[in-house]
Order: sequence, then C-alpha cells, then structure tokens
Amino acid sequence: MFGETLLLTAKLAFWTTVILLLIGLPVACFLAYCRFKIKAFVEALISMPMVLPPTVIGYYILVAYSPQRAFGGWLERVFDVRLAFSFEGVLTASIIFGLPFMIQPLQNGLLQLPDSLREASYTLGKSKTATFFRVLLPNIKPSVVTAVALTFAHSIGEFGIVLMVGGNMPGETRVASIAIYDEVQALNYDTANQYALTLFLVSLAILTVIYSVKQKPLL
Repeated sequence: MFGETLLLTAKLAFWTTVILLLIGLPVACFLAYCRFKIKAFVEALISMPMVLPPTVIGYYILVAYSPQRAFGGWLERVFDVRLAFSFEGVLTASIIFGLPFMIQPLQNGLLQLPDSLREASYTLGKSKTATFFRVLLPNIKPSVVTAVALTFAHSIGEFGIVLMVGGNMPGETRVASIAIYDEVQALNYDTANQYALTLFLVSLAILTVIYSVKQKPLL
C-alpha cells in the first residue's frame, strides 16, 4: 500500500502539472498582454483557490459532478462517466485548485519582460505565436521552473479537496496526504512518519530547486 499510494500521489501531481502547464501558458500570456473590462474579475477568480478553504471549492466541484446537476448529468448521459470519487474527478479538481500556482508565476515573468522585446520581434515579421515560443518563453525560464515546481509541490500536498471530491479509495483516490491522516487515526505512527518524511523531503527538494533558479549569480 505504501508504494501504491506514493505512485498514485506522483501520478496525480504529474498530470496536474502537465495539463496546467499547457493551460497556463496561453492563459498567462493572454492576461499579461490583453486588456478587457472584466480582467480584474478573471484574475480574482483564478486566484480564489489561494484564499478559499479547499473544502469550499471541493464542495462546489462535488455538486457539479452530481448526476442531478447539469454538468454531471451531461457527462453521464453523453459519456457514461461519473467523476465523483474517481481519479479523473480528483485530477480535474486538482487542476482547478492549482490554477493560480501555475498561472501567476508565468504571468509575472511575462510582465517583467520589456515591451521592446515583443515589438522588435513583430518588426522582424514574427507572428504572435512565434514571438511567444521563440522570444518570450526562453526569457522567462526561471518563471516556468517556479510555476512547474510550485504546482507539483502543491499537488502532492493536497488534502481537503481530494478528500471532498475523491474520498478515500485505495488505488484510486487515496493519496499520501490522506494516508497520513488515516495512519495517525489508526495510531500507526511509523507508517504515518514514512509518508510524512517522504513528502517533506520531496517538498524540500522542489523548493531548493526553485530558490536555486531564482538566485542571482554573485558579482
């Protein structure tokens, strides 16, 4: 069970990070360079997981998954899929909950680049897509590393939203953070310590990478 739980935790964090990176790059670029009336509202909505208790977001996601609701009923009728208490449901919830941890570092990195960089690329005939991938993205590598590392670290430590949406199903939704709680409740402190120490060391390694990338070289 120990190895299976850790593999499931890594699987959840990996796919959450990969999917959010694909989503976060265009969204961060759009928010960094586009101006529209409800931009502040959209940014606030994306940032909500940073201020709301995970159980609040988990509750509304669980309600949305219900077959009695429009979204959950549509999934069941069209695809014969129920997301509640499944790995796919937990993954979707994890993606929603991890949005700000991916998008904000990317957006901040893009905002720090001088406008002349984009303008020079456009002057040379590069398209917006080519400018983003060949000019802007290579210049925000530290922000990309930070976004990826923060998202992965946050995903492996999720507890409330996973418990609300996925429950505690071994091999399906029982990730390490939930396993720690279970083992403590069962007074299995040695096993709980193994899970906790593993998450501690992984998180420490990830944070070390982040600060190493962000550290400026000494003159």
